[in-house]
Amino acid sequence: MTLHPRRAMQRRGSAANPTSVQDYRSTLRRLALRDDQFIESLLADERESAAVSKIDRRSHALVRVGALIAMNAAPPSYMSAIDAAEEAGVSRDEIVGTLIAVLPIVGAARVVSAAPSLGLAIGYDVGEALETLEDDRPS
Repeated sequence: MTLHPRRAMQRRGSAANPTSVQDYRSTLRRLALRDDQFIESLLADERESAAVSKIDRRSHALVRVGALIAMNAAPPSYMSAIDAAEEAGVSRDEIVGTLIAVLPIVGAARVVSAAPSLGLAIGYDVGEALETLEDDRPS
């Protein structure tokens, strides 16, 4: 029986660390079954959500920014995600880099729409900057 390389790695990993294999499986099952208690616990405490996700704080914050871009979130929605990213040590260049990272997935229209909202959340008014550029052009 030949296993796909990823499946072979999972099997080898399961012997060395059975709890991590069970954790992802359990998490997928609980989410797929809409375990409301589990979901509510994740929604109630952002730190708990980050811990359960098993990704570092920086990555967790950037994933949240990417999700906001993907769902065309309203400008105020970005504030807490940006605050969390900055608290995790993510630079503004990296935060803006999420626009580039999600571009092939969400498309140019969504990224263009999100850019001003993301800019406001990091303290840069893209609209005002564009107006200033237009005012500086020779007539």
